[in-house]
Amino acid sequence: MAGFRTLDDLGNAKGKRVLVRVDLNVPVADGKVTDATRIERVAPTITELSDKGAKVILLAHFGRPKDGPTPEFSLAPIAEASAAIIGRPVGFAADCIGDKAAKAVGAMQDGDILLLENTRFHKGEEKNDKAFTAALAENGDIYVNDAFSAAHRAHASTEGLAHLLPAYAGRTMQAELQALEAGLGSPQRPVVAIVGGAKVSTKIDLLMNLVKKVDALVIGGGMANTFLAARGVDVGKSLCEHDLAATAKQIMIEAATAGCAIVLPSDGLVAKEFKAGAANTALPVDAVPADGMILDVGPKTVDKINEWIGRAATLVWNGPLGAFEIEPFDRATVSAAAFAAAQTKAGKLVSVAGGGDTVAALNHAGVADDFTYISTAGGAFLEWMEGKPLPGVEVLKG
Repeated sequence: MAGFRTLDDLGNAKGKRVLVRVDLNVPVADGKVTDATRIERVAPTITELSDKGAKVILLAHFGRPKDGPTPEFSLAPIAEASAAIIGRPVGFAADCIGDKAAKAVGAMQDGDILLLENTRFHKGEEKNDKAFTAALAENGDIYVNDAFSAAHRAHASTEGLAHLLPAYAGRTMQAELQALEAGLGSPQRPVVAIVGGAKVSTKIDLLMNLVKKVDALVIGGGMANTFLAARGVDVGKSLCEHDLAATAKQIMIEAATAGCAIVLPSDGLVAKEFKAGAANTALPVDAVPADGMILDVGPKTVDKINEWIGRAATLVWNGPLGAFEIEPFDRATVSAAAFAAAQTKAGKLVSVAGGGDTVAALNHAGVADDFTYISTAGGAFLEWMEGKPLPGVEVLKG
């Protein structure tokens, strides 16, 4: 990717000790990895470097250990799972610095893969401590960051090492940056953004940034109720941050100034209780009874959203349109996701989506594989959408 050093710029890696920052913060139950998606994503970088004869030394964090080494946060089980996915042995060292790490690294042959213990077992990791960073760097000749999901943190293993060793983006990081560039950096227009989720309060910076960059902003989920209320609509018992009415109005003013259309629900699926299979009715948003809750956008709104997606050349999506975890309030999200996927498969749309709930919703709709790119980066994806510089990315710029 232009502006970032990638593995294509690395040159001969044979015999070099390559410190590769990966995201192995995966769910584990009873000592077994229950979702290996993040391991699968970094496998191409690991195998490419191994095939080139590098000594591949993996750095990662796991969980939030408070007081140093803790068995429940050890990466040891992850080494075994990684070996199974990568299809070649993955060694393990019981520390990421010091004698244990140095001895394990010193025993490596060209092409070997070694996982070092949880970087967060040392307080210097999150503090980006210079001494700790230097101790990490002693075991490497080259640094590769393949953990976009941790790039919004200026930690020793995500940012500090890039100041001490030649630094490059791994293939997963490269793919993420290219997808994000296509989404908002230099997108094909028109650009439509869909932002859903429960609360405006968690996405104020995101909304303020998007209205300046996209041609239309579709607002769904509970946060749409706050915008409707700001326009004087009585949303009954629906989830709504009434105290953010002024903020919602300001976002709409900013959008009007920037020439960005704000697309709000015109109808919704309304129920009196929030449970699976609850009796519900599609009603105009200005006809919600006092004891009713809008739990999904309605069919007319879905048609309108799909019209906007149909006009778009680029779609950026963060957050579901309704309470998709419970049927039938998943209908709008599933319908819009299916239409966006079809447009993408037909070559008419570049679709980039991210955020935990978003990934879950698109998987629920069965279309995640049909989007151009799905980011599993969580906080980093959100901060990128907010327009904030990411420390772990900035240090990779050529």
